[in-house]
Amino acid sequence: MGKNNKKRSNIIPAETYLRLPPLADAALANQPIIDTHTHLVSTFSTYRSKYKNGTLYTIHDFVREMYHNRNVRAIVDVWCEAPVLMAWKELADSALTAEDREQKWGGIDYWFVMGEPFDCALPLISALRDDSDRRSPVHDAKSYNDAVEASILEAMAHPRCVGWGEMGLDYHYDNSPRAIQQEVFIRQLNHAVRLGKPLTIHTREAEADTERILKEHVPADHKIHIHCFTDSPEFAQRLLKHFCNLYIGITGVITYSTNLNTSNIVSQMAMSDGGPRILLETDAPFMVPSNLYNSIPEIKGSRLPLCHTAMIPWVAEYTAGKAGHRWSGADIMKRANENAKTVYGVQ
Repeated sequence: MGKNNKKRSNIIPAETYLRLPPLADAALANQPIIDTHTHLVSTFSTYRSKYKNGTLYTIHDFVREMYHNRNVRAIVDVWCEAPVLMAWKELADSALTAEDREQKWGGIDYWFVMGEPFDCALPLISALRDDSDRRSPVHDAKSYNDAVEASILEAMAHPRCVGWGEMGLDYHYDNSPRAIQQEVFIRQLNHAVRLGKPLTIHTREAEADTERILKEHVPADHKIHIHCFTDSPEFAQRLLKHFCNLYIGITGVITYSTNLNTSNIVSQMAMSDGGPRILLETDAPFMVPSNLYNSIPEIKGSRLPLCHTAMIPWVAEYTAGKAGHRWSGADIMKRANENAKTVYGVQ
């Protein structure tokens, strides 16, 4: 559902196009960017793989350069790789002080969440995944064990950790037996609820079981982020009705012609009294928003090999079009940022 099937050239645009053109909408450009779901290690690894002669040599270099003058305020980095690579602590520790965040992160607030692992070693070695591949950590739920859980629990105590996830159910690929996926999901939910940590949930083609498990194991007022939502609007509405602090994650997949569900739930939420309960995210390096190419006519017919946080305004702009005339791109950004503060305490 999340794939854009339009044919594009295999020619990779020059690195300079990753730095993105100025936004035409000044009000949108003035809204700070908060990316509530990005995979920094995978994004940087993809960059280094696709641009062998790239000019950026560390994750900090990448963040400072790509997000320079883009009004990026904060990112929530998602770790599914921690038991494989303990780099999570090195990155998190590098953002402990305001001085470090200024010098190493270009003044951007770095936060993270952590959940169950999956085979993230491959992209860190080869970075061959393209932006249409929605792999998820639940694919290897059968590898979850006490040692993995101990690693995640350790991370939960870090001052830059703002939630547990991503975790959940994925019945699209079924790489792990569904019974094991459910067992691991429940096990993590119980820990996260006990610790009072916000939940970052991945669910795909598993509506009935996801809904049942969440309602059985999570208090109705717990803070929940349904990441990169592409399932039915009816499913979303049932969750929104039951959980008063649940929010729907919107990525570049909303711009894809093969996905109507995300646009439909945005339209429905926009007509409600409270307005859209959404969070903006990239799920970088995946799912470059397709409307971005309208701003870069020079690369028409080709495709950027990765998404990154500075592309959020294009997601907001498209989302506003689906929300209706009451909502501008700047309005959507502002509302999503307010919601990010509610869920993760990020502002």
